[in-house]
Amino acid sequence: MFQHRAWAEFFILLHRQGRPGAFANGFLSLITGSLIVAFHNVWSGIPVILTVLGWSFVLKAAIVFIAPNLGLRSMAKIRSDNSRKFIIPGVIMIVVALALGYSLWSGWNGAD
Repeated sequence: MFQHRAWAEFFILLHRQGRPGAFANGFLSLITGSLIVAFHNVWSGIPVILTVLGWSFVLKAAIVFIAPNLGLRSMAKIRSDNSRKFIIPGVIMIVVALALGYSLWSGWNGAD
C-alpha cells in the first residue's frame, strides 16, 4: 500500500520477462496459497476469509500455469503512472488482517 510504485516496478519487470515472468508470479501465488490452505483450512466463522483467500491464490496460480498469456495480459495493464491501483488491494488486505486478528483475539478471550 505504501510502496505502490515498487510493486508496479516489480510486476513491470516480471512482465518484461514474458512467460517465465508469468510463471514466477504464479509461483508466488502458489507458495502463498498452498501454505495458507495446508495450515489453515477452516470453513466457518470469520477465519473462512483466510481460507478463501488461500484457495483464490492457488486458483490464480493454476490459471497462470495453464494460460500464462492471461497472466501476462493482466500484468501488461500495470504502468508506473497507474501504480496507485495497488493501494486499494493493500487497504483490503489490511481490513482482512484486522478482521482475522479480531477473530483470533476474541477467540482467545473465550468469546466463541
